[in-house]
Amino acid sequence: MAMSSDHTSTGKPITGRTVLACFLGFFGIVFGANFFLVRAAVTSFGGVETESSYKAGLEFTRESAAAQAQEARHWQVAAHLAAGELDVSARDADGQPLTSLDIAVRLHHPTDRRLDQAVDPERIGAGRWRAAAAVPPGQWDLVIELSRDGERLFRSSNRVVTR
Repeated sequence: MAMSSDHTSTGKPITGRTVLACFLGFFGIVFGANFFLVRAAVTSFGGVETESSYKAGLEFTRESAAAQAQEARHWQVAAHLAAGELDVSARDADGQPLTSLDIAVRLHHPTDRRLDQAVDPERIGAGRWRAAAAVPPGQWDLVIELSRDGERLFRSSNRVVTR
């Protein structure tokens, strides 16, 4: 009993031209996807960059000294952010309101510096300031700086969550 093989191929044969077209199509799709992803990553990057490690190191030394001096003052600074309004109060080590200070307040977005906002508080009393702060919902870093005659005497940065 002999078996006959009557199976014949009815499709087109694979030629060099077909292989080249598949090869170019595959890499065209890969390059297109990479181009799209790289473009999306570069245009959406809002992170922080350090221009000079040396300058960052010097700044760290200055910041460390300023933090030690701030700690020695024992100032009590409190902030309350609710319903689009920011209240800040500052007292010295004896609980007396701090006077003749300039205040700077900023809201930093933790992941996208393009969303950062400066807040302009007004003095409402000795050691007290108030400002309107229309902040979109999410997590923010509230940075408060108190200075006198251009010298920063106090700086705090706290994470706040707005709804």
